[in-house]
Amino acid sequence: MSLFRSALFFKSVASLADAPASVAEIAFVGRSNTGKSSALNALAGSQLAFVSKTPGRTRLINFYALGSERFIVDLPGYGYARVPEATRASWEKLLGGYLQTRAPLCGLALVMDVRHPLTELDQRMLGWFCLTGKPVHVLLTKADKLSREAAQKVLRRVEGEIGAFAPNASVQLFSSLKKSGLEEAAAVLLRWLDASAPRAVSVALGREPNENPRQNRGWRNKSPRAKRGNQPGAKCLKV
Repeated sequence: MSLFRSALFFKSVASLADAPASVAEIAFVGRSNTGKSSALNALAGSQLAFVSKTPGRTRLINFYALGSERFIVDLPGYGYARVPEATRASWEKLLGGYLQTRAPLCGLALVMDVRHPLTELDQRMLGWFCLTGKPVHVLLTKADKLSREAAQKVLRRVEGEIGAFAPNASVQLFSSLKKSGLEEAAAVLLRWLDASAPRAVSVALGREPNENPRQNRGWRNKSPRAKRGNQPGAKCLKV
């Protein structure tokens, strides 16, 4: 889990044109008020993302650098925020465009409140994203709010039902408060990043991977330097 503990805020973007050069990245998404920022902070072991008492306030795509042009990406929450329709449409366009077209994206961490899993919006997200063929790992957060027996029951139910929406998805219990499930989550996410390692080495050497040489053009930049301290956009890191 040491890789995630090295994460640093890099930049916030309101347009995919401003997204950084990347070899591989993992995105976190979920309905507002599911504990997405808290989950990110628990994995990082620091106050990486700002946790707000007002759900639905992440309005940008936020990139956290892991080094070697790899990133954790915090996406806008969905399904809760009381905002003007024009603003909501802009968020949805940004979110959909990223998930559909971002080539370095190697997997999606979908955050759900264990007390309210697989809502209609979650099911839509799963069904839509899985068309990309990329893996999904579901974090059933706030597991500490239920008894162990009740949480396990929800886990088994979600595991049984999720195949209808996302055959390539995995599920686990997670608690940011109790710091439970961190190692399991980190292991899954690191496997996704490690799977991109050969491509990352080729890019770093200025060579294109043999299997698809066109796909990686433009990724030969040097590893980005993460920005420390409070940066523009950092206050937008809210759920």
